[in-house]
Amino acid sequence: MNKGIIYILISGLAFMVVNLFVKILASGPDQDVISGIQSYPVPEIILFRSLITFLICCAVIRVKKIPFFGVNKKWLLIRGVFGTTALTMFFFTLDNLPIAIATTVQYLSPIFTVLIATFLLSEKVRKIQWIFMLVAFVGIAMLGASKFFSQDTSVTNIDPLWVLLGVLSALLSGIAYNAIVKCQNTDHPITVVMYFPLIATPIMLLYVVFIEFVLPVGIEWLLVLIIGVFTQIAQIFMTKAFHSENTATVTPFKYFGSIYAFFIGLFLFGEVISFYGIASIILILVGVLGNAIFKNSRLKFNMNK
Repeated sequence: MNKGIIYILISGLAFMVVNLFVKILASGPDQDVISGIQSYPVPEIILFRSLITFLICCAVIRVKKIPFFGVNKKWLLIRGVFGTTALTMFFFTLDNLPIAIATTVQYLSPIFTVLIATFLLSEKVRKIQWIFMLVAFVGIAMLGASKFFSQDTSVTNIDPLWVLLGVLSALLSGIAYNAIVKCQNTDHPITVVMYFPLIATPIMLLYVVFIEFVLPVGIEWLLVLIIGVFTQIAQIFMTKAFHSENTATVTPFKYFGSIYAFFIGLFLFGEVISFYGIASIILILVGVLGNAIFKNSRLKFNMNK
């Protein structure tokens, strides 16, 4: 197995660790994975995550002597604002949907990235990509309607409103990713990463100060630290994966996250997904993966022309 695939698998595992502990902290006493945990508001979880990321970014920027606020400030701000909003919505879906469903819906972001890029960056989309996009959205429609198809009371309920919020989160992530592309030739990657906590920290701090704050106790401090540190680990290994191997090779392994999430949800949270829910997940993954493969094969073909 080549290094790029190993890196992307490590990245996926690190992101799943983050999602796992976000769900534990957001659920609090309603989960049985770690007993005695307080329930944390999503903005506070994002605040702790952002503070740790911000400190790491600042340290790197200082050592490398990179301009702190970057060059392309307009698109850096767009990346920060839309990225913060998207992550907040995603964390809410983690708290209110089965972890496998929330994770899979978030994987729609590359499709929205492509759709937005057709207008923003004038990128061309192949006909086969449109077909795979349609497959993914059929999966989303099935997922939203799955609660009406299944009468089995043993399966975990999937509220279509939370699915819709997840789709909106993926859409905003698509805008953030296009903003990152706009900055790739003007700003250092660590500056692009830093703009997320730069925007998120003051916003989430206002929520914590004026609305709700839960003081961590005992092991909860460790969980908060793990969320922040593993976020950085996930981003670092994802970057290393795409730098060490061509995108078409590593992209399929990125979506192993849905498999991790399915088994974590089943064995740790007792989340049982109906047949319609599983079929929806498969359709979404087929649509997203197919779009990514054909998009990357087109890019590779154009580079070799």
